[in-house]
Amino acid sequence: MFSLKRKTASEATFDIVNNIIMLAICFLTLYPIWYVLVNAFNDGNDAMRGGIYWLPRKFSVDSFRTVFHSTGIMMAMWITVAKTVLGTVVHVFFTAMVAYAFSRRELIGRKLYMWIGTITMFFGGGLIPLFLLIRDLHMLDNFMVYIIPFMFSFWDLIIFLTFFREIPDALEEAAKIDGANDFKIFYQIIIPVSMPVIATIALFHGVFQWNDYFTGMIYINKVDLQPIQTYLFRVVAQSSGNQMIQSMPPNMVRTVTSQSLKLATMVVTTAPIVFVYPFLQKYFVKGFMIGSIKG
Repeated sequence: MFSLKRKTASEATFDIVNNIIMLAICFLTLYPIWYVLVNAFNDGNDAMRGGIYWLPRKFSVDSFRTVFHSTGIMMAMWITVAKTVLGTVVHVFFTAMVAYAFSRRELIGRKLYMWIGTITMFFGGGLIPLFLLIRDLHMLDNFMVYIIPFMFSFWDLIIFLTFFREIPDALEEAAKIDGANDFKIFYQIIIPVSMPVIATIALFHGVFQWNDYFTGMIYINKVDLQPIQTYLFRVVAQSSGNQMIQSMPPNMVRTVTSQSLKLATMVVTTAPIVFVYPFLQKYFVKGFMIGSIKG
């Protein structure tokens, strides 16, 4: 038989207060998202009256039809998907390869490289030198500006390095006895056993690539090369929303306003990463546990 310990009055009070605080935090976090969603699915002209807080007063999907009717936003979505997938794959592969080299004790100058890399985590050249470097590399208005500058991250290298150091040396020694070189060990042994940390870094960098709007705003002038986040910035901060409305059929324009179009664009922009993140969250948690427990 199990004996249940009765909570004291102070413990019960603490649990109640703690639950109330956590519910309040959840509400403050989720309600702005719900507010944007509700107003995006409401008739634009009706939403201008205000007073919509919990459910759409006059349901309408014309704002979303306007968004998907725009060729600009579909092109921006394609650029975002392409740079997220390609940038994540290149970043994970290149960072993992450098981290594996750093994990080798026989690497000459390893401590010096670690000091240099650590300094780069706290100090940078600034935006203007970086812009001049990107210009001299002929990557302005070039898709590769989303990929090459973000191929490597020293912070992610440290995460990889922590994981690689936990791999038993006997595993690599056995492979070397069988005649495998460093490249074969990396591709056929290190990569397969490192899938948790690879998934974690892929999640980190994939979310960054999806949410990055600054790169497109600074280095890209061509509209057909701008990602969805930069396109959203143009819709919210500039007059692109009115331009999209002017291109729509007259019967649809009556139910769409610039404000409703901005809200619908926000939903379309954030929905993919919001749906994907819960499925990858378990790898996110595993990544933080790397190196914390060693059996």
